Amino acid sequence: MDRKDFLKKGLLGTGMFVASASLANAMKNDIDEIEPLEPIGYNHLPNTESKIKENSVIHRADSRGKADHGWLLSQHTFSFANYYNPERMHFGVLRVLNDDKVEAGRGFGTHPHDNMEIISIPLEGDLEHKDSMGNTAVIRSGDIQVMSAGTGIMHSEFNKNSDKLVKFLQIWIYPKKRNVTPRYDQITLDKTKSHNQFQQILSPNSDDDGVWIHQDAWFHLGTFDQNTETHYQIRKKGNGIYIFILKGSAEIGGETLAERDGFGVWDIQDINIKALKEGTEILVMDVPMTL
Repeated sequence: MDRKDFLKKGLLGTGMFVASASLANAMKNDIDEIEPLEPIGYNHLPNTESKIKENSVIHRADSRGKADHGWLLSQHTFSFANYYNPERMHFGVLRVLNDDKVEAGRGFGTHPHDNMEIISIPLEGDLEHKDSMGNTAVIRSGDIQVMSAGTGIMHSEFNKNSDKLVKFLQIWIYPKKRNVTPRYDQITLDKTKSHNQFQQILSPNSDDDGVWIHQDAWFHLGTFDQNTETHYQIRKKGNGIYIFILKGSAEIGGETLAERDGFGVWDIQDINIKALKEGTEILVMDVPMTL
């Protein structure tokens, strides 16, 4: 399958909660996540109205797609479900970056995925996971969870608490190899390793720090004191980085980014990042720009 066909299949279905008739009864969500998306080519399109460099793009928090389902409030950095923006399809192999809030006792019913690397990063509360491989687990702030959907997996996610929200990031990455054996993993991070420095939380290498996925991608998290400066080196030639501000504010590439702003840049080797507020939390996603 060539790159265009792979992308088209990814945007039109694979990994996007596609269900056959035999699985229809398992679909308990009221969210239409199979809205057709037309492929536009694989590299992310810069915002032509932006004043920043041609090899970068900025996505302000208030420019994201928003879906309010009552029990779920989701902010979509990239086109997802009923949110469609032809300039916000993906950033390289980074296909989905959803910022989700789930009401107490509610969640996503059992649903399928395939051929997608799915990463969940809980921010607040307790998120309960169950899947067709027999895994049952709860993830909390400080954990990171990964699923390689591969040939196909069914899973559910629920807010385990009856009195508070769950907040988490749901991230989808196109894999570099299709139809792998499905797998699940989660770890608890040592947060002391992310104070004023970037801690690796994901890589392509099962022997490296963090969880691993079937893609040449590296994720790093850091929490920084005010005015702390750090330097990030791209992990692989041809990769770009997408930086997401979880809390606080930072100066990156001459731009000031606030909470939940995103900044993507490619065709660089490294970048300097300066925290502008105390306790600024930053997620860096280092991903291939093409398959």
